[in-house]
Amino acid sequence: MPDISVPALSLVVLVGVSGSGKSSFAARHFAPTQVLSSDFCRGLVADDENDQAATTDAFDVLLYIAGTRLRRGLLTVVDATNVQREARKALIDLAKSHDVLVDAIVVDVPDDVAIARNATRPDRDFGAHVIRRQHKDLRRSLPRIGREGFRRVHVLTGVDAIDSATVSTEKAWTDQRDLTGPFDIIGDVHGCRSELETLLRELGWRLQPDGAGAHHPEGRTAVFVGDLVDRGPDTEGVLRLVMGMVAAGTALCVSGNHEQKLARALHGRKVAASHGLQESLDQLAAEPDDFRKSAHAFIDGLISHYELDGGNLVVAHAGLKEAYHGRASARVRSFALYGDTTGETDEYGLPVRYPWAQEYRGRAVVVYGHTPVPETEWINNTICLDTGVVFGGRLTALRYPGKDIVSVPAEQVWFEPARPLETGPATPGRRTQRDPALLSIDDVRGTRHIGVRYNKGRIKVREENSAAALEIMSRFAVDPRWLVYLPPTMAPPATSNLDGYLEHPAQAFAEFAANGITEIVCEKSTWVPGRSPCWPATPQPRRSGSVSPMEVRGSSTPAPADRSSTTRPR
Repeated sequence: MPDISVPALSLVVLVGVSGSGKSSFAARHFAPTQVLSSDFCRGLVADDENDQAATTDAFDVLLYIAGTRLRRGLLTVVDATNVQREARKALIDLAKSHDVLVDAIVVDVPDDVAIARNATRPDRDFGAHVIRRQHKDLRRSLPRIGREGFRRVHVLTGVDAIDSATVSTEKAWTDQRDLTGPFDIIGDVHGCRSELETLLRELGWRLQPDGAGAHHPEGRTAVFVGDLVDRGPDTEGVLRLVMGMVAAGTALCVSGNHEQKLARALHGRKVAASHGLQESLDQLAAEPDDFRKSAHAFIDGLISHYELDGGNLVVAHAGLKEAYHGRASARVRSFALYGDTTGETDEYGLPVRYPWAQEYRGRAVVVYGHTPVPETEWINNTICLDTGVVFGGRLTALRYPGKDIVSVPAEQVWFEPARPLETGPATPGRRTQRDPALLSIDDVRGTRHIGVRYNKGRIKVREENSAAALEIMSRFAVDPRWLVYLPPTMAPPATSNLDGYLEHPAQAFAEFAANGITEIVCEKSTWVPGRSPCWPATPQPRRSGSVSPMEVRGSSTPAPADRSSTTRPR
């Protein structure tokens, strides 16, 4: 009995000739809302599911709906023949654009079975030659389909295999939402074993005498943000401790960019032994071969990020914007390991990183490291825990969900940083994030990289262009959040038909009354000759029993000076 497992968040592409049983297979194993049929989409656009002339429009609709579902994080199944590579490529590209995995399920029956099934359906009036051509396309595709970009290709050959198959879903490796903590999230260690042990003791952990593990008497779980290795004096000791904790189930660890580079070096690939990599290679070379193999397997198996606590907590080495939470693709992993870079370098030769945290508005707390900071700082529900212990700073942990910051000082400067690490009085966990309603010139000046849905997700706005736009906007616009009330420029009532009046209160009141408005709030307004303004407004709080005054400008009966000419329905 074939057992097929597909990711819970993925695109599943059914592949098979007409009459192979794809629709029946989908109906048995997936919910009706999860399945998008090319025949159904033809019916939507042409009122005829068999109108082949509508195929292009039908697939436009299918791709749009599939893309919307994937963006919303829903499992999606495409029921179409998909026997040609071009059709499959469009679906693979769609999955990649939404950073989800894509599986193929090939439903393969002999062409005479498919021909016989179609013969019993009066709506399938195409000849047997169509089935044979599709079957030939499928046979041509099978040897190469595994190299097209699918995570897995599940091939069901024959009616019995198709009818007996089972389908289940598997959650992503990053999905640990069922783990609710409490957690001790620890920043970049960089081979500083002694400081790590001091921090763990400060957090209440009990270390094993052999240095190969630790546990917490209150059942807390440690989560390491990556960069355990390089630069420091004892990469081997850090790996031994963390590997033991992970194996015992008392810790989780995500990959950092330094683990990624070390794994490549241990694979024998050519990498520059810089930024502390040589120190790790030298330290590991002194260890037994069994430990080196275990360490290599450990760092090679680290994943990009974790979703924890029902999705309320995300841990990634360099952070992760909300659209990437729980997703799986090369660009998600790249963001998690290296951050969002502009492609430029600073005066120290280091990459210029886009400040994604300043634009983050997600519900989940995102905890990360990667870029050393002199002290921790909450920025829009995100916090960086890399406080540069290997550079003589501190090793820092966040206790979750309480959000307490615990840190210990470095024993010495173990590695000189390329960019000076600013030090000063520690004020852990300070919050300097800006009120969303407060504007800042830094939001618009200088060269900007704007995230968009198209153009590979990024548009660069050059400094000279943003300066010109800023000049225009500063003259003619203001942030609407600064305005408590935006008054309307004209009243809802029709223009007055009386000579000399653009608006007249009597006609305005009559029209308000006809529309069921029984109470008007009037406010004083500057008199404009030849005009009797009468504007509606939002409801205003008033004492019970108060009377709304009215002033008629330009009428034959002048009103007192303290009366208003602006009338507003309540």
